[in-house]
Amino acid sequence: MPAKSKKQQMAAGAALAAKRGKRKKSSLKGASKSMYKSMSKTELRKMAKTKREGKPTRKKKKS
Repeated sequence: MPAKSKKQQMAAGAALAAKRGKRKKSSLKGASKSMYKSMSKTELRKMAKTKREGKPTRKKKKS
């Protein structure tokens, strides 16, 4: 599943780095921490490799 925003893509990248052991798990906060716990390496890789061009910085909330 591709990321819907730049922030989501960056959070997935941070969580993936922690899963691979290149970043400390304790350094994760917020969305990246929950992604680390709930997603597999494959899911994180698919989300992290999403191109950032044309993506909003943040996903708009539904009113």
